[in-house]
Amino acid sequence: MSDVAHKTITLPRLAEVSDAPACAAIVRGWLEQTPWMPGGGPDPATLADAIAKGIPEREFWVSGDPVDGYLSLDRENNLIAGLYTAQPGSGSGKALIDAVKHGRDFVQLWTHEANVDAHRFYHREGFVTVQRCAEGRGDGIPELRMEWRA
Repeated sequence: MSDVAHKTITLPRLAEVSDAPACAAIVRGWLEQTPWMPGGGPDPATLADAIAKGIPEREFWVSGDPVDGYLSLDRENNLIAGLYTAQPGSGSGKALIDAVKHGRDFVQLWTHEANVDAHRFYHREGFVTVQRCAEGRGDGIPELRMEWRA
């Protein structure tokens, strides 16, 4: 018998407001493990409240049961506003990206320049870097804009 754990990837589904605390916990985990991100971000309750308010306003996908990843999309601009997974490399991020690409011919996102693991993932998924913002977009950390086209 093998000790290797096999994770079953559940198909992403549209989020419900009740998913907000789990999504906030995923972001908090990422913030705590990301040394180049200044200030540590908002407290869990504030973050969960912000996510809960965003769920009905955006196309908001979650993966896993329990939730192990989420993607928030600004539909008007086909802009991924956030993609976070509890376990990078688990397949959840790819499943979320695939769900958002389905039926679209264009998706864009901004990613912090320091987040090289994310860049590798997005390039693997067909995104190309099209712009750099040296001063960042609010947190002072340089960012890259990436696009995917069908």
